[in-house]
Amino acid sequence: MKKLTLVFIFLILSFSISANEKFTAEQLIEKAKAFVSAKNARQQPNTTIKEIDHFISLLSDNFIDEHVKYNFTYTDKSKLRSDLVGKLKDEVINSNIEINEIMVGANVVFIKMTEIGKVKPAHLDKTIEYSKTNIVSLEFNESGLVKHIRRHHG
Repeated sequence: MKKLTLVFIFLILSFSISANEKFTAEQLIEKAKAFVSAKNARQQPNTTIKEIDHFISLLSDNFIDEHVKYNFTYTDKSKLRSDLVGKLKDEVINSNIEINEIMVGANVVFIKMTEIGKVKPAHLDKTIEYSKTNIVSLEFNESGLVKHIRRHHG
């Protein structure tokens, strides 16, 4: 009887663990690459609202976007969209994101990436050049949309 109970418990736990891991590692890596590509596309010299809307379409309706270093969080798509559209006034000379490493967990991806760019923000009189390696975690919901972003800025 104990063996039967243990087998039953093992089967239930195995099913619940695999049910929580809805996406394969390969699928999660592709989702991570799509996120980075959309992030990169929304900060180019020729970026339009179309690229911003595509980026936002990757986020779930109840997303959290945490900028850990700056103690700042977005949870409102319309506010995020408004802020990103406002950045279209900046003069982007160049911008590129290179993925250095990807680690995969259960419906989560950790991306180590280097962001390089040169931009003249509309509110400043000078051009800013940057090259930073950042770590971002993306947690996905059951539909494959990003529900939680944690940005650890370099």
